[in-house]
Amino acid sequence: MSQAADTVATIIPAMRYRDALKMIDWLCDAFGFEKHAVHADGDTVMHAQLTFGNGMIMLGSADNASEWGRQIVQPDEIGMRETQSACVVVKDIDMHYARAKAAGAEIVMDIADRDHGDRGYACRDPEGHLWWFGNYDPWKA
Repeated sequence: MSQAADTVATIIPAMRYRDALKMIDWLCDAFGFEKHAVHADGDTVMHAQLTFGNGMIMLGSADNASEWGRQIVQPDEIGMRETQSACVVVKDIDMHYARAKAAGAEIVMDIADRDHGDRGYACRDPEGHLWWFGNYDPWKA
């Protein structure tokens, strides 16, 4: 029996940013996310939800002293490494790549066709979080 909730997406990456308000705008401009909800107290984002198609990320301010926030470090605190990253499926990967690059995303793996039939690239946002964008759709047979 499945334990998954009957909802649009059951796995939602969560991230923390030092300047979350600025990064919300950057993620929307550079990657095409849309604001779904932003709950802030001054410059501190307590909780935000950004959507991309039927996917979503949640984020908040790194300086939020919550119990959850104390469990997370920023990439620059651990040698720009990540233990998780978001993989985002896009329709027009070449256009998305050009948009992200123009917005200043640091390309860490240039756009290319991959062995398993997709085309994609990896980049970092201005606060160092790692992202993978590609046109591989794992839901198609």
